[in-house]
Amino acid sequence: MSRRRLRPEELDLWQQVARSAERLPGRKTQFREEDIPQRPGKPVVVRETIPSFALGSATLPRTETHDFSGTTAERLKKAPLRMDAKVHGRLKRGKLAPEARIDLHGMTLDQAHPALMRFILSAHAKGLRLVLVITGKGSREEPYDPAPRRRGVLKTQAPRWLALPPLSQAVLQVSEAHQRHGGSGAYYVYLTRRG
Repeated sequence: MSRRRLRPEELDLWQQVARSAERLPGRKTQFREEDIPQRPGKPVVVRETIPSFALGSATLPRTETHDFSGTTAERLKKAPLRMDAKVHGRLKRGKLAPEARIDLHGMTLDQAHPALMRFILSAHAKGLRLVLVITGKGSREEPYDPAPRRRGVLKTQAPRWLALPPLSQAVLQVSEAHQRHGGSGAYYVYLTRRG
C-alpha cells in the first residue's frame, strides 16, 4: 500500500489541528513533533480561520416580558369597535333588549359549536341585529386539582368561534352582557345587516 503525498493546503490544515489538539489525561503521546509532516521550503504560518466564540455571546440580553392573553372579557374590551359608538354605549348599559337568545348551559364543546353556528346564521338570515349567547360562568375550580384549568370552557370558546368563518361574516361585535342579561356568563352578539 503506497502512501499518498499531502497537498500543501492539507499539510497546513493538519498542522493547525495537531497544534490545537490536547492530549487526553493519562495517555502517552503516540507521535513526536518531528513526525508531523512539514511543508518543504516555506515556513509554516498558522492562521486563525475561525474566530473564537462562546455559546450565546452574540445574543442580546432580554428583559422578562410576557404577553399573556388575559381573560376573555379583557380581550373583548380591547377589540376594536366596529359598530356605532352610541348604540354600543346603550348596549353596554343594558338598554337594548336582545331579539333572540341561545342557552349553551350543559352542552359539550361538540354540541355547543354546531348549535351556536345554526343559531347565529339563522338569526342573521331572519334580519335580527342583537342576540344573546348564554354560556354560563363555568363550574367552580377544584381546590385540589393537580392541573390548573381555566374556568368556563364555553365562555372562553364562544367568542373565538364567533370570530372565525363562517360566523365572522355575520357578526359585527361581541361584548360581555349587562348584569340584567346574564353579566359575565353571557355575550351580546351584534349582527351585521343582511345584504
